[in-house]
Amino acid sequence: MYRLDAERAIVETVDFFTPVVDDPYWFGRIAAANAFSDVWAMGGRPLFALNVVGWPVGKLPMEQLGEVLRGGAESARLAGASVLGGHSIDDPEPKYGMAVTGLVHPDRILRNVGARPGDALLLTKPLGSGIATTAVKRELVTPALLDAAIELMSTLNRAAGEVLAASGAVHALTDVTGFGLLGHGWEMASGSGAGFRLRTGAIRVLDGVHDLAANDVVPGGSKANLRWVTPHLRVADGLAPTWPTVLADAQTNGGLLAAVDPARAGDVLAALHAAGVAGAAVVGEVLTGEPRLEVE
Repeated sequence: MYRLDAERAIVETVDFFTPVVDDPYWFGRIAAANAFSDVWAMGGRPLFALNVVGWPVGKLPMEQLGEVLRGGAESARLAGASVLGGHSIDDPEPKYGMAVTGLVHPDRILRNVGARPGDALLLTKPLGSGIATTAVKRELVTPALLDAAIELMSTLNRAAGEVLAASGAVHALTDVTGFGLLGHGWEMASGSGAGFRLRTGAIRVLDGVHDLAANDVVPGGSKANLRWVTPHLRVADGLAPTWPTVLADAQTNGGLLAAVDPARAGDVLAALHAAGVAGAAVVGEVLTGEPRLEVE
């Protein structure tokens, strides 16, 4: 964040990665949507973006790069932002993403700390994209799971971010990406000096993901996430053994996790649903006492 004056602050973010799906257009859509997400996670509005490209010239057709950029441009259009240019290099492995500039009022910046005991925890998307994309790489994914994962990863967090920012009821907000729900939840809980309770009965997961997790079709990053949070994690007896892995799954353009005033959580959830964020749900609550993660 960079404050310009009493009314405006700049939000600046950059994100890029290697392909998570085989289709170059959808890779572009997903990578750009992921880059824009941080702006909404801070309560901002995207203004413009610059492409960041690494491409193996002479090894992959330039027409495929054109499809990647077409997908990125479509995500930018859906975000209400312009693509003003960018930079590319010859790279042994394809990479794509964006540097995004946004705007926010300095008094309405949302951060990933500030959750208060009693707050409702809202999550706006299902989990499982990391395990699904690992299944793609191992040629174990079903067509139905692949389609669901592409839809999840390419869907912008614009509607959810705009509703949450306008509500005035959000005490803390983050997007669920590489550290998984548990990792980003732990960041928010520890930074807020509070505990989080997550209720698995309310958390949506892509169909087939638990079965893949049971067969160790899990990215290394998700396993690292789980190791990181395990000292702070309490899991209720009787839960399916795959739950901790799924909750720690490294997401690509996952949903927004918000700590919301409990008296207004119902209205915020209704507004999210009305805005088309059908997967939004209350998935837990903020606890008093030492920072920790409880799963039941």
